[in-house]
Amino acid sequence: MPRTFFCADTHFGHRGLLSPRMPRPRPFESIEVHDEALVAAWNRAVRPDDIVWHLGDFAYKCTLEYAVSIQSRLHGRIHLIRGNHDHGLGERLEWAGPVVDVQRIFVQDPGMPERVALWASHYAHVTWPHAWHGDLHVYGHSHGGIPATRTSLDVGVDCWDWRPVTMGEIMARMAASPVADRLG
Repeated sequence: MPRTFFCADTHFGHRGLLSPRMPRPRPFESIEVHDEALVAAWNRAVRPDDIVWHLGDFAYKCTLEYAVSIQSRLHGRIHLIRGNHDHGLGERLEWAGPVVDVQRIFVQDPGMPERVALWASHYAHVTWPHAWHGDLHVYGHSHGGIPATRTSLDVGVDCWDWRPVTMGEIMARMAASPVADRLG
């Protein structure tokens, strides 16, 4: 049975992420090393039949051919929720479904006692549809700059050893959060 993964902010091809001028520069000696490390981490976690929800900023400042070459090597059936750097390039890639701005996603992976509802967006929200009824929120964009709460979490690769994460990992990190936001 396929598992469901989430990630954001891979920024394949984006040399600027390595600059010391960035608030959180990535610790790689070149963008090629960065991209190969992210592909390897992704493929160690994700199987070919798994589902991956990428919450934006897949690739940036690279050619379409380069982005296609990276995407073709990644395991899983990948869906894209549009990030601020996906207008143009990200939208031109082939995905497992239509590119959307936000998506309510239901996950019931193997070993999970019940189905979980998520509001997925590139951007962190203060509140979201069905928040008061138990839906959780996953997002990217902040590159680890927004602390987790018991109901919302950054799934960007900066926060997760450069790889997509499972629903179980998301639930565990939310549960361990000391922050019981006003929804939790």
